[in-house]
Amino acid sequence: MDNYEDFISTVSHELRTPLTSIRGFAQTMLTSWDKLDDESKKKFLKIIEDQSNRLIGLVENMLSVTKLHSEKEILIFKEANLKTLIEPVIDIIKTAYPTHKFEFNFNENTPNIIVDKDKFQQIMTNLIENAAKYSNENTTITITTEPAGDYVSIKVTDRGVGILPENYNKIFTKFSRIDNPLTRKVQGSGLGLYITKNLVEKMDGRISVISGDGETTFEILFPVKSVEEQARVKCNR
Repeated sequence: MDNYEDFISTVSHELRTPLTSIRGFAQTMLTSWDKLDDESKKKFLKIIEDQSNRLIGLVENMLSVTKLHSEKEILIFKEANLKTLIEPVIDIIKTAYPTHKFEFNFNENTPNIIVDKDKFQQIMTNLIENAAKYSNENTTITITTEPAGDYVSIKVTDRGVGILPENYNKIFTKFSRIDNPLTRKVQGSGLGLYITKNLVEKMDGRISVISGDGETTFEILFPVKSVEEQARVKCNR
């Protein structure tokens, strides 16, 4: 792994923040239980739960980064229908973001693609959850699939504060976080898009972003290949 020492240092810092918070609020509750009212107890427990979930997310992302650089990781490529893969992801994220609207525009002419289904759903989870996380409440997240020549195009669009063009490449690097009012409110590891880009490229796709006029769109392009063509590509690597 490149910059291994920098990676370990940043990981240690990222893990320390939620761990310190969990320990601090747990100690406060243990030492001052009788002095705390029910509202404070619920508030502190909610903080502990939120920070625990953040910690789980950090660990999962860091394990994913480690796997990305491991030659032992095997992708299982199968023919996949995008509608059947994307709809369950949207349904799961909907429950976590009830104030957002989710619109899925599936073009019926969209051909099947050859991908690792689990990794593809991880990609879509990262993109759709990011769109909800970094956009304003009561806005719409739009997911669109359509044919694009020899490719299939998958777009995820949100209505948030946007991304400046000079940050388009930066957001796909490890531990990168763009500074704006929404990202200051939302906790994250800065690993999600780095993992997403690497997974997309491992499946012969490419990812890009464009932002402006109050909208940000991430687009993935996956080549349309037969199972035999995909197998030949993998064997020749």
